[in-house]
Amino acid sequence: MAVEWNAHQKLLAIAFPMILANVTTPLLGLVDTAVLGHMDTPAMLAGASIGALILTQIYWVCGFLRMSATGLSGQAKGDPEDPTLASARVLMQTGSLALILGLVLLVVQSLILQAGLALADSSAEVSGHIVSYFQVRVWGAPAAMLNLVLVGWLVGQQMTRHVLAIQVLGNLLNAVLDVYLVMGLNWSVKGVALASVAAEYCMAVLALWLALRRCKSVRPQRGWFNQVARKMLLKLNGNMLLRNLILQACIAFITLQGARLGETSAAVNAILMQFFVLIALGLDGVAYAVEALVAEACGGRKTHGIRAHTHQGLVWSSLFAILYAVLFFTMGERIVNWLTDMQELQRATYAYLPLMVALPLLAHWCFLFDGVFVGLTRSKAMRDTMFISAAVVFFPVWWSTRELGNVALWYALLAFLLARGLSLGATFCWLSRRNLLTCP
Repeated sequence: MAVEWNAHQKLLAIAFPMILANVTTPLLGLVDTAVLGHMDTPAMLAGASIGALILTQIYWVCGFLRMSATGLSGQAKGDPEDPTLASARVLMQTGSLALILGLVLLVVQSLILQAGLALADSSAEVSGHIVSYFQVRVWGAPAAMLNLVLVGWLVGQQMTRHVLAIQVLGNLLNAVLDVYLVMGLNWSVKGVALASVAAEYCMAVLALWLALRRCKSVRPQRGWFNQVARKMLLKLNGNMLLRNLILQACIAFITLQGARLGETSAAVNAILMQFFVLIALGLDGVAYAVEALVAEACGGRKTHGIRAHTHQGLVWSSLFAILYAVLFFTMGERIVNWLTDMQELQRATYAYLPLMVALPLLAHWCFLFDGVFVGLTRSKAMRDTMFISAAVVFFPVWWSTRELGNVALWYALLAFLLARGLSLGATFCWLSRRNLLTCP
């Protein structure tokens, strides 16, 4: 019993710093908004927001770097022969890929900007501020890509307290520079962009320093970048990329389709998405812990450990889901009222609260099993189940209920999240029964 409780404590010790780190990210957006919200014209805030959105959407899709780095790093930590050497190899391989991708973004920045401006279709004044923001912020792309890998690598090494410290320091630096560059030097949107770039490079330097210390004095070897290694990395990350693109397509569909149904539906969906953000704070933290622990067990070829950590994660994921459901049931209207004071919009959103109560109960399975399969680095299963859930569940559910209007989108999303969890869970059970819970 004591051994089992120690295992649960280990999982929570990894999870809670990541939950706190997740909380700091939206706070940074509040600082940017507050600073620009005091400028002479709202066009500055609009331009910076759209410019940031263009890049953050790309960075979100590139989250496959973080997932693959976590899985590989955790497996290296569990290596029974030489975990330090294996961890250094993963750091160099994934870090090199991140830097290459970051440099590619710099090369094609003009194409990205033109596509973003075309999609935004904003006024000349707002477009000018988008360009001013983007042309500065994009130079942080190499650091942003490297940060994805370094965060993943540190999580795989179960160093989540260090990740939290780096996130807090980086966000504090960003906030201070925001105030100084914008309010003090009057650099407008360029100041906000430069503050973000400085914070991204600062976090990258700190994380890289910690990672290199962890690897001690291991020197890169030529074999780490041979054809076999390159093929493995491209296959793993390629599958993760396709998985992310499918997920992003479903979320974008909800946003665009909601906008077609009118401004009230679009506004309601924006508020409801904040409920999704809230549950992600807790469920992502548990998933991060499961990723690290499952990967370590996988690297050490401990099948019983993979099953045990999955069951432990399921306990805490279920507990968080129940707590969220209770919170939304008892406080749902109050949360909506915090997010908007427009009574018509409040009343429209109240009708969706039963779905928000169901959201964490149906969604926590996919968060949990995503973590398990990241730890196993079984990216093909993640890609295939995502595609099946979108093609067989999300779009058909929306199509069959579309006459209901905006609520059909949320029926589709809940069914999609549940389908992802059940399909990954079924795959896990199939692998477990056939004793195939090993690294591919």
